[in-house]
Amino acid sequence: MTEQEERTSRTMTTAMLKVFANPLRRDMMRVFAKKEFLRAADIAEELGQPANKISFHLRVMADAGLIVEAPEQARDGRDRVWTPIKESLNIGAAVSDEDIALGNAVVAALAEDHAALTQRVVAHAVATLSDEEHGQHGTLMVNNLRLTQSEFTALAERLSQEIRAAEEAHDRSDPDGRAWQLDIVAADETI
Repeated sequence: MTEQEERTSRTMTTAMLKVFANPLRRDMMRVFAKKEFLRAADIAEELGQPANKISFHLRVMADAGLIVEAPEQARDGRDRVWTPIKESLNIGAAVSDEDIALGNAVVAALAEDHAALTQRVVAHAVATLSDEEHGQHGTLMVNNLRLTQSEFTALAERLSQEIRAAEEAHDRSDPDGRAWQLDIVAADETI
């Protein structure tokens, strides 16, 4: 694996799994997609939660390595500004019973989030089918293809790199920029 591939994709640690097992923390990660740099008060306002509760969860997320402080974005020495890491995270082979249980909980929670997103995308598509004025707000793509394991692994790595490249190339000052949630689910015929 090259340094670029290693940087853009990583297997979740136990601490990361614990973060993603919590629905509020998953919501907080989605808020980070809207704005790259956030304070606890920004997230609290967006999610309708107390700022002290959000601060606690931000510390947990930072301890897990999912977000880092961005002091260059702070207004002063007391201002704490956070930004997410720029990596794809995978639920890999668990090494402990705790990781297996956490991995199962996270997969179940992410599957629920994915199902809800899919339902919203389909409902929106049906509601705006003949209304081109709304623009594209979502898509549901289904692709069936035949690949070897190594070809699929290479494809997944390229997709990760392309997603990061698009994010890095995005002009954050463009007022038309929107937060997108991109869920990719893949399974071979044994599943």
